[in-house]
Amino acid sequence: MNALYDIIGVPFGYLMRLIYSLCNNYAVAIILFTVITKILLFPVNYKTQKGSARMQLLQPKLEKLKKSFANNPTRLQEEQQKLYQQEGVNPMGSCLPMFIQMFLLFGVIDVIYKPITHILNISKNVINEACAIAGTDKGNLRCELITMEHLRDNSDKYASLSEKFLSKVTEFSEKFTIFGANLGKTPTLHPESWSKEAIVLCAIPFLAGLSQLLVSVYSQIHQKKVNPASQPGGGCMAVMMYGMPLLSIWFAFQVPAGVGFYWIWSSVFSFLITFALNCYFTPERIKVINEQEKEKARIYAEKHPNKKSFMQKMLEQQAALEQQNNGGSSSGKANGVSRSEQNKQNRDKLKEARRRMAEKYGDSYDDNDDEE
Repeated sequence: MNALYDIIGVPFGYLMRLIYSLCNNYAVAIILFTVITKILLFPVNYKTQKGSARMQLLQPKLEKLKKSFANNPTRLQEEQQKLYQQEGVNPMGSCLPMFIQMFLLFGVIDVIYKPITHILNISKNVINEACAIAGTDKGNLRCELITMEHLRDNSDKYASLSEKFLSKVTEFSEKFTIFGANLGKTPTLHPESWSKEAIVLCAIPFLAGLSQLLVSVYSQIHQKKVNPASQPGGGCMAVMMYGMPLLSIWFAFQVPAGVGFYWIWSSVFSFLITFALNCYFTPERIKVINEQEKEKARIYAEKHPNKKSFMQKMLEQQAALEQQNNGGSSSGKANGVSRSEQNKQNRDKLKEARRRMAEKYGDSYDDNDDEE
């Protein structure tokens, strides 16, 4: 896991070092870092939002298919696949932004856990010596944060380190704060004393949860507005709406406050971008875009008649898996054949097998012998 953090953290470390060199404040650097990453991700968000708006236009057709093939899931999958292909819509388009957000989070965690490496750009050998002085294992992900804490009360022990380690870390520690709270510390509900720092640190996870709740509530309100006929998700929707913010709060209490601080601003900017895109994708505009995308899909299909998209392959695999799990039948039908027709075919095969056996051994066989 540490290797994964290292790989993803390197490019984010360069970006954070550049931003910090311009603003010279770590909290401000996190905010600017969030803004830049959101700008870089805007094309992905735009495509996802567009796909979601186009899916809304397909809902009436999808509902009609569900009613027409309610007793034949395999055929329903096939017809849905054809519809998605004709419309040029990817129903799994929202998976990519989620993956990228998780990818970003790993990078942010590594940058916040290792500010001496990524922000101060001090060599690994010197950092390893400093960690040894602090009495912490260099393999510990929190090694650099523990070293910074230890240095505050034992600065004389680090005076002999090269690369101006003592002066750089001391100066940086003073700017590694927000409202006097050290962003390298992990928030807790049971501090030794409720100082100003403890209050600020404790507030960060709850603000992270509230910002996530803002996004969830707005998404549900918008969904009901654009698709009033959609069926409510019931308990599942409630879990998503309140479960994700609660998970954000719990997670923010497990990591340095800088991660939670990033999460707050990430949710705030996500809300602003989503709101702006929803205003942009009006029903009139999305109809025009939908016709353009359908034409693109048609032209692409004509030029590549034998090529299957990733979405098509996924849907085909899903349909095959469901058919296998259902034993080749579901709700009395399989491949368009009813259960009674399937039973008749099986009886006919059995009769044919018995007739051949009788001919082979010179016995007589009457079809009426099989009738009950």
